Amino acid sequence: MTLPFFVYGTLRPGAYNHDRLLLGRTVVEEEALLPGTLLHDGPGYPYAVPGDGTVTGTLVTPAPEAYAELLAVLDRMEGGAGYERTARAALRVRDGAPARAWVYLAAPGTPLGPLIETGDWFRRRPGPAPDAPRTP
Repeated sequence: MTLPFFVYGTLRPGAYNHDRLLLGRTVVEEEALLPGTLLHDGPGYPYAVPGDGTVTGTLVTPAPEAYAELLAVLDRMEGGAGYERTARAALRVRDGAPARAWVYLAAPGTPLGPLIETGDWFRRRPGPAPDAPRTP
């Protein structure tokens, strides 16, 4: 199934892994929300989990010729960091339209850090942390 990706941490535009993995390999990037989800801080990157909240992120549509490779790279990277890929309904900010997307949620048993009440990892605290390097 070919779906866009809902990204909410280091894969968002301007952050370290976006620039390293996605920059120049997407056709559309638009602000989006993921309802029914809570955001927790992690060891240099956030974890989303099902819950009574909304996470802020970006809906990223890879270029067709890059899709299979990006899916494999993201599955490998995120799977090694305690995430599982699942399909969820995101909402486009510009018009509120729903969009089914792949999202990487924390796998069961993954230790979670503090709740990020804003639901936006970029707004969790001041400083340049969203651009910090991440170990795949």
